[in-house]
Amino acid sequence: MKVMRMRAGKCPSDELSLSNCVCACRDDFTDEVKHLEITTGPNLHYVFTVMFDSQVARNTICFNSLQRKWAQISLNQEIEVKPYRFNPTSSTECISQVIFTIDFLQKKHATTNMMNSDNMVQEFLTNCTGIALTVGQMLSLKANDKIFLLVVKSLEGLDIGDMKSDAKPRKIRIGRCVANTSVVLEKAEDSSLNLVGKAVNMQSRTSIINPDWDFQKMGIGGLDKEFSAIFRRAFASRVFPPEVIQQLGCKHVKGILLYGPPGTGKTLMARQIGQMLNAREPKIVNGPQILDKYVGESEANVRRLFAEAEEEEKKMGPNSGLHIIIFDEIDAICKARGSVGSNTGVHDTVVNQLLAKIDGVEQLNNILVIGMTNRRDMIDEALLRPGRLEVQMEISLPDENGRCQILNIHTSRMREYKKISTDVDIKELATLTKNFSGAELEGLVRAAQSTAMNRLIKASSKVEVDPQAMEKLLVNRSDFLHALEHDIKPAFGTSAEALEHFLVRGIITWGTPVKNILEDGNLFIQQARATDSSGLVSVLLEGPPNSGKTALAAQLAKNSDFPFVKVCSPEDMVGFNETSKCLQIRKVFDDAYRSQLSCVLVDNIERLLDYGPIGPRYSNLTLQALLVLLKKEPPRGRKLLIFCTSSRRQVLEDMEMLSAFTAVLHVPNLSKPEHLLNVLEESDVFSKKELSSIQKQIHGHKVFIGIKKLLALIDMARQTEESYRVVKFLSRLEEEGALDTGTSIH
Repeated sequence: MKVMRMRAGKCPSDELSLSNCVCACRDDFTDEVKHLEITTGPNLHYVFTVMFDSQVARNTICFNSLQRKWAQISLNQEIEVKPYRFNPTSSTECISQVIFTIDFLQKKHATTNMMNSDNMVQEFLTNCTGIALTVGQMLSLKANDKIFLLVVKSLEGLDIGDMKSDAKPRKIRIGRCVANTSVVLEKAEDSSLNLVGKAVNMQSRTSIINPDWDFQKMGIGGLDKEFSAIFRRAFASRVFPPEVIQQLGCKHVKGILLYGPPGTGKTLMARQIGQMLNAREPKIVNGPQILDKYVGESEANVRRLFAEAEEEEKKMGPNSGLHIIIFDEIDAICKARGSVGSNTGVHDTVVNQLLAKIDGVEQLNNILVIGMTNRRDMIDEALLRPGRLEVQMEISLPDENGRCQILNIHTSRMREYKKISTDVDIKELATLTKNFSGAELEGLVRAAQSTAMNRLIKASSKVEVDPQAMEKLLVNRSDFLHALEHDIKPAFGTSAEALEHFLVRGIITWGTPVKNILEDGNLFIQQARATDSSGLVSVLLEGPPNSGKTALAAQLAKNSDFPFVKVCSPEDMVGFNETSKCLQIRKVFDDAYRSQLSCVLVDNIERLLDYGPIGPRYSNLTLQALLVLLKKEPPRGRKLLIFCTSSRRQVLEDMEMLSAFTAVLHVPNLSKPEHLLNVLEESDVFSKKELSSIQKQIHGHKVFIGIKKLLALIDMARQTEESYRVVKFLSRLEEEGALDTGTSIH
């Protein structure tokens, strides 16, 4: 059919405008014409479905405003028009699926109420089956008492012949909507429209998880289990469409609290959670930054943090993006209300403001607050209940597998550039670094690197670097071992110096009693380590003063080979008041609970209790604290071994303390001449002749002396001239009351 030149007009009625068809006069076309091809300029061809109406003048094609905008047509513009026919044979393309972007046609009628997409699709197919659609075309849709703007995003089509076979749909530019066309709606960008129903494009939903997320890339190691738990509790609900969550009546988790020892990766994990999610850049706030000296400013600072999320929630409702607010050192601003002794009450009002924002009357559903602290006990309880910081995750010290991951992360760059020797075994280092935190493992790698670099520095009159340092620089196993021995010690590791101090003279097995104590002690160590045990084993080593109780307890603690060994000694608490002393003892035990296997050595209990025989007097506060801690089972999966020493068994019995121990081992003094001779032989101070002389003189006499006192006498004998060494030694034994001879020895 020939091309006709016609004029563009305005649609005669609102009802015809909503039909998404152009209007023409019946006299201009034959009955079989269903579609028109409109040409508005060179290479500008548009296909519309046509309706005929008596109100339209001849030689006029009437368009609604959206059609004029899409085809760039102005009123009364001259256009070229010719009928358009879809080929009735092989090339007739029926639309199998159309994806529309949808928004409110007029922004002033926008609302955040939920709109049922299934109703919209039904309305569209009822009114628009048979019309021609082109990619980019703009249409209107009246549904749910609102008028919406539809824009064709993509079309998939099948030929009539293909529809009878299993042929796959193909992308097309233009096609015809049929009754069984699949219609998918996708919310337009920055639209406040909230869609629910099966017709919503699931793929268009912004995935909450960043597709590039990877543990290795993000530098998190050893926290797989914790991260899985956080994901299950805090993010699983955000992956599902809003309508599913609405059907469940489910609320998103709004708060996470990460707590644990310093250096275990709490801040790192919180920061990387923000990167893992397709959310806005997290707001990271140090707790003390919130506080302000001016009245009301601290609360205003909290409100400012949530202002952006509030504004977006009002505008976009359930489709609002996720806002992450990270509080580092949250204990600084969220202390238990009433606990801070000041007239201002600033801390209390800050906690109140935070509670109101997270879970108040006008609660927000588009926020995730992440708090971090190593003092969970200081945080206000109201903040920890469900609906607030309800996911509380302990980020503890990494296990061997976790340490392997962390070391691999921190040495990956060295491996990439071949700066690490082949003799470095990461698994070996992971085994050697028991109770190291993530930060300490990073420090270990740095220390090994500095040791390796130091080999290539010439320290003469000038500090010079070997010119071939780039090629020679290689971090080897010995660098790591040097760093382990000299540079980096774990905060939750073994008190090696304290134990070595107690064992400076070693353990002298002077007789069966010592051998029995060591054997029994080793049995208790095995009991503490056993998986089926209760998790708590406490042993009291009691005996007379100077009998070597502390040295034996230290040896047993060392034999345990537990990664965490701490000494709680009265030497470290000189001048402490009762409260400070209790807090210090509590801290030792709290630290012990954080390790898988822990050993605590409580030395000289009566001194810790401020016991004095005149009166008698003692600290009841410290006694009660110790009684509680000695009976308190460690957390599930943790094992705690306690060794205590005391020279006052009767006093502890009067205080009802003996029942708190799993077992009591008696450490006796040397009581036989052969015990004394065994110690003298091992000391290498006396010659065989002198030992023989001593043996003759003490034979048949009673001996009673503590090993510590005996070693002091041996040290004195070491300084004595040989001619009267034996006489002097035996005289001192008699003066100390350690040798009951009945007569003086000469």
